Amino acid sequence: MITLTERAASELSGLINEQKAGAALRVWVAGGGCSGLQYGMALDDNAPEEDDKVFEQSGIKIFIDGLSLNYMEGASVDYVDDTLGGGFKIENPNATSSCGCGNSFKTEGSSGGGCGSCGCGSK
Repeated sequence: MITLTERAASELSGLINEQKAGAALRVWVAGGGCSGLQYGMALDDNAPEEDDKVFEQSGIKIFIDGLSLNYMEGASVDYVDDTLGGGFKIENPNATSSCGCGNSFKTEGSSGGGCGSCGCGSK
């Protein structure tokens, strides 16, 4: 299961209402980044794909494919403000290390690309 913090749900609700009414949040994992795997998120106004798992929280649907869910089971999507502005961040209990950018991670048994390949420092 993937969950949303209250802040993330509020921000997503606003984005969906402004940009794509009725859309879901699609979350995925892809190879790449300096730690070997990287997160992706987008608003998706299509129907879920055949292998998607669908979760709903605070009226927001979340789509994630089965393979990505293997890497992200129990993860939480949050919205954070920092000195560079606001953005969504994934807290993943399966990540054994991550890059300073927070978008690239490694799990037990996955190999990485080496810090510096995405332009951010290691965490």
